[in-house]
Amino acid sequence: MGATVLVVEDDPLIAAFVVKALGKHGYQAEWVTTGQQALTRIRAGGVDLQLLDLGLPDIDGLEVLSRLRTDGVSVPVVVVTSRSDPKDRATAFGYGIHAYLMKPFGLAALLEVVRDALSSSVRRT
Repeated sequence: MGATVLVVEDDPLIAAFVVKALGKHGYQAEWVTTGQQALTRIRAGGVDLQLLDLGLPDIDGLEVLSRLRTDGVSVPVVVVTSRSDPKDRATAFGYGIHAYLMKPFGLAALLEVVRDALSSSVRRT
């Protein structure tokens, strides 16, 4: 099985699309719907990449990023969001994200950013 990708997305339609697409392309996709679930799963280990929505029902995605980086967790993150505010983008990149993918996005763009994030992560280690 390929890399484990944690999909942090509260919209079930988007999550289903992403999880199915990743699975068809050899990735092990897991799905959680809240920031707290994301923190718990990432801290447990074994996640190679996180696809993180910013608009989560409990903890804002930027806060999830802040907490992970404060904890020293360096799992690569791709933000997948509908937020276009340059301040959100700048804050996310300040936390060291790999990419900022705007919704709606196509399958090719998703797969390209996932491949790139995972290969960049391998090169850094």
